[in-house]
Amino acid sequence: MSTKPTVLLVHGFWGGAAHWAKVIVELRARGFSSIKAVENPLTSLADDAARTRQMINQVDGPVLLVGHSYGGAVITEAGDLPNVIGLVYVAAFAPDAGESLAAISAVHPPAAHDVVAPDSDGHLWIAENRFHESFCQDLSEDEALVMAVTQKAPLGVAFGSEVSEPAWRTKPSWYQVSTEDRMIAPENQRRMAERMKPLRTVELASSHVSLASHPAEIVDLIEEASRV
Repeated sequence: MSTKPTVLLVHGFWGGAAHWAKVIVELRARGFSSIKAVENPLTSLADDAARTRQMINQVDGPVLLVGHSYGGAVITEAGDLPNVIGLVYVAAFAPDAGESLAAISAVHPPAAHDVVAPDSDGHLWIAENRFHESFCQDLSEDEALVMAVTQKAPLGVAFGSEVSEPAWRTKPSWYQVSTEDRMIAPENQRRMAERMKPLRTVELASSHVSLASHPAEIVDLIEEASRV
């Protein structure tokens, strides 16, 4: 019987659970038998945290939460449940109490700040012709095309939602910074990591999608977190 915790993967804006594909394969290869990936609606932070809490509560045993991008805000909001043993942030937002993604991004605007625009229904989209250069410049053109065409557009209200009580203040945390990130400024990532005082901070020369371009290194960090 495996002594490893269940790893629950939480995706960010403009993606879904399948963005974790390479990490999932690597986790299974390293003996993680219980892996789950939530599919959040991206309608509001409250909705997404509620769905993630449902997934956590379905697990009978310890859970390690791993959040990418906006998924970091989700695990920050949802990660206070008793069976959550730790939080791993992958090029992710880690808001403090009363803080939103919009407020964080205003401190150091991302390099690709001009590629996102709302549609008539309030969903935010990345311009398809600039998706590769902005979101995942270290992936192949084919991988970027699939991500661009299948992007899951969030409602703009989620970008302005504020965190209540951040779970990273009470749970062990780890943080991975993507130094070539054009969607969340690396300076913001370092600032968020520094204030949460993680057990380890790892920097990778990666685009925003380090979970796809550096899956082995991301699993290294998850594996370390699983042993605490």
